Amino acid sequence: MRSTLIRNLAIAALAAGLASGCGFVPRIPGITPYRIDIQQGNYISQEMVVQLKTGMTKEQVRFILGTPMVTDIFHSDRWDYVYWRETPKGARERRNLTVLFEEGQLARIDGDVVPSGGQTR
Repeated sequence: MRSTLIRNLAIAALAAGLASGCGFVPRIPGITPYRIDIQQGNYISQEMVVQLKTGMTKEQVRFILGTPMVTDIFHSDRWDYVYWRETPKGARERRNLTVLFEEGQLARIDGDVVPSGGQTR
């Protein structure tokens, strides 16, 4: 009888919360809510960066890395690729990659994901 009363009260509280639109969700011991990975920006892998070579055109770099997340109208020869990810457990990963051009050709790469040696070939 007591468990029936508790169950009925829980159902009533849930129904009242849903009806009021307040988003009340009771916590059930042993059950955790589903959480997704949150990703923003351009994911740049080491394999993508290894394909870059000094002297490539902007179009060739865009083909390999995609459209940059940040472009500055005052510095058109600098492209910034920013990537941010948070896992369901709260771990955060952040990567930054800057591609610099001189006279329309790839001159230098700076950032977290760069070829071994820290510069393009």
